[in-house]
Amino acid sequence: MDLGIAGKRALVMSAGGGLGSAIAVALAREGATLCIADRDAQSLEATAEKIRAVSGPGQSCQTCVWDLGVAQQWTQGVVDLLARVGGIDILVNNTGGPAPGPAQGHESDVWRNAFESMVISVIGITDLLLPGMRERGWGRLITSTSSGVVSPIPNLGLSNATRISLVGWSKTLAREVAKDGVTANIVIPGRIATARIQSLDAARAQREGKAVADVASESVATIPMGRYGRPEEYADMVAFLASERAAYITGSSFRVDGGLIPAL
Repeated sequence: MDLGIAGKRALVMSAGGGLGSAIAVALAREGATLCIADRDAQSLEATAEKIRAVSGPGQSCQTCVWDLGVAQQWTQGVVDLLARVGGIDILVNNTGGPAPGPAQGHESDVWRNAFESMVISVIGITDLLLPGMRERGWGRLITSTSSGVVSPIPNLGLSNATRISLVGWSKTLAREVAKDGVTANIVIPGRIATARIQSLDAARAQREGKAVADVASESVATIPMGRYGRPEEYADMVAFLASERAAYITGSSFRVDGGLIPAL
């Protein structure tokens, strides 16, 4: 299937590894011109190399070293990026997750920092890029969240609370920009085999006094498909939602979880 996005300009946030890297590579394979952002320059360059390996003639990859927790970096960064590439057609809002922990007992600054890096940055970057999408009559806004927005995950209080706000924001935004040819959708990962999941398994193992392998086995047992997902499988869903084929899909949330999430 031709996804119809060859030549489109895509910005993928937190693209240095895990889901973000896989998404950037998937879009590059479909012919998109990639702009990738992350706070880690070394991991960002590793993703850029993967993109170049699958890119064809005329494709390019711009790298942007931004810390989403520092507003000045991403606000000025977006302005500079637009000056270089002229506009962004596909925005993939993807952020790292906060440290595990309960919902109670955090200092106000901890909540504030999590909200600024995971919510304010996403909304702010989107607001900077939306005018161009609306003017051109075409745009894709895809926000990656967590299964915690459907079924809160134990010991991920910060993540559960902050990411759910993006679901309400995206749904509201979808109605506001639909007539301009811009779609806004949410993608919800289950347990995908990334460094983030490995770190969460390790944290649980330490907390419960278990071996990491035992924790991973217990987790896999809760997934109907009997395995963790591959980042590429998640990326394929994002690539489809970014496509011309998905032009009539907006204001929706899509799970890529192997059947893990029990809620309707």
